[in-house]
Amino acid sequence: MPLGEVIERDIQGDIARGVVYTDGIIGTFSAADDDSLDQNRCFVYHVIGGSTGDWDVPVGGMGAVSGEIAAAARKAGATILTEAEVSAIHSGEPGELNTVTYSHEGATHSVSSSWVLANVSPWVLGELLGEKKPAEQRPAGAQVKVNLLLKRLPRLADTSVTPVQAFGGTFHINETYTQLQTAFEEAAAGEIPSTLPCEIYCHSLSDPSILGPELQESGAQTLTVFGIHTPHALVTPENNDEMRQKLQEAVLRSLNSVLAEPIEDVLMRDARGNLCVETKTTLDLEHALNMTGGNIFHGVLSWPWVEDDADLSTPAARWGVATEHPTVLMCGSGARRGGAVSGIGGHNAAMAVLES
Repeated sequence: MPLGEVIERDIQGDIARGVVYTDGIIGTFSAADDDSLDQNRCFVYHVIGGSTGDWDVPVGGMGAVSGEIAAAARKAGATILTEAEVSAIHSGEPGELNTVTYSHEGATHSVSSSWVLANVSPWVLGELLGEKKPAEQRPAGAQVKVNLLLKRLPRLADTSVTPVQAFGGTFHINETYTQLQTAFEEAAAGEIPSTLPCEIYCHSLSDPSILGPELQESGAQTLTVFGIHTPHALVTPENNDEMRQKLQEAVLRSLNSVLAEPIEDVLMRDARGNLCVETKTTLDLEHALNMTGGNIFHGVLSWPWVEDDADLSTPAARWGVATEHPTVLMCGSGARRGGAVSGIGGHNAAMAVLES
């Protein structure tokens, strides 16, 4: 049944219902009562980890994790090539090698291999394989992300809560159940929600090492703000710059509604005097990362389990990383149980190769 039915049956209070509902719509544009159950699948992925729903933050940030992975790979003999754009993948017949064509430093290259592990969306993988998918299957995200660098944490309108307490966990703003439903209806009508639901993470409180020594000593903090119910359909190549500015204004306006001082007053400035604010629309993510439609899950999430009649005859199928090509595997969020920042897709693709 739709997540909204369970929330309204079992949870009392507009605030509590909204806090629960947000786990179903981070990066997913869906009403609480949507029959597609997209919100249900998103909810499951957000709360399933460790049976607690805790999101563990690695000390040093994700860069510390990826740096260790890179070091281990090089030690094992891997060659890591960055700034290389893949243009095509030719999947070999059984017993044949795959061929990957890419450009690097102005030249075109190709490499052959027994396995190709693709950390791109299924849509992009289809393009690289020369397989077009129906336009209605193209992924679309539903969030705007704003990064802020502050001189200090802002004072709150609610003086009974300290800034450190408020920003120490997930800070929900204008995310009551009613506000979220209203925002969905406004966004579905093609408008930026009049009161934009947001949630904030202050990574520098949980891990000060992500800031340099000078910034730490000065009391600086970082905020990452996610604006909810901002579907990809709101932005186009023609209006992206304008919409980025409007979305940023909507985010800051929503944040200011719970502060005792404007957030602009505590923002740091760069050497040119510009406020240290970075806003990314879904189209910005697509342009920068080839993340189709800015969808952080690389597409509509699958249920994290397999059906009783599913074909599990190969390691790739059992690990949830199979494609239509036996030796081309998904190793990112497009895999079953992909989970984005969890890294499960990469782990499972590696296990499938080893088992094979």
